[in-house]
Amino acid sequence: MLASVSPARLDDELPGRGSACATFADSASPGGQFSRLIRVKLPRAGRLERQTSDASRSRPRLRPALNRPTTCRRIDRMSHVKRFDHTGITVADLDSATAFFVGLGLEVEGIGSVKGEFVETVCGILGAHCQIVMLKSPDGYRLELSSFVAPDHLPGSPEAMANEVGLRNVSFEVDNLQAAVDAVAADGYGIVGGIGEYEGSVRMAYVRGPEGIVVSLFEQLG
Repeated sequence: MLASVSPARLDDELPGRGSACATFADSASPGGQFSRLIRVKLPRAGRLERQTSDASRSRPRLRPALNRPTTCRRIDRMSHVKRFDHTGITVADLDSATAFFVGLGLEVEGIGSVKGEFVETVCGILGAHCQIVMLKSPDGYRLELSSFVAPDHLPGSPEAMANEVGLRNVSFEVDNLQAAVDAVAADGYGIVGGIGEYEGSVRMAYVRGPEGIVVSLFEQLG
């Protein structure tokens, strides 16, 4: 739910020392939920070592995560993905969904319509025809809203809660959480639960937007 913190670099070349797997959790995240399984080198005495630099000392420290599965697996660098491009959401009312996200601070990057062999092949839907609005956040994150002209939309789960399997939310950092929540409330969109605060470091709320889209808004404190 929160943006993950870049991990500190670990020593990959330590002659004569064994390798092992360890799970580390970002100490700045609620409950250490943003854990990463990484392969590290262990000295014979069994202490974890990692490279340090002036830049890495300023990052949040990593601490061992408790109560995690002990199964280790090797994680190799991805060789297929070049970059993250966008997240896509299908909506029935494209204008309302666009207005909601523009109200939060995103800007319209482009508007278009696609139909024919390409979209039919990719979607696997014969006769597919949809209208698209591409939105962009201030830091370049792209969100694609699609509305089908044909065939008719199928119902989704507009009241889905966080424990329902699937893509449950998109998340944005805001300058003032209460102001953002008040602004969307004025347009008729409420929060799913309440505004939570974690150890004086972050405040967060889930907003249920148009057609049940859940948007996680959070504010860094301090």
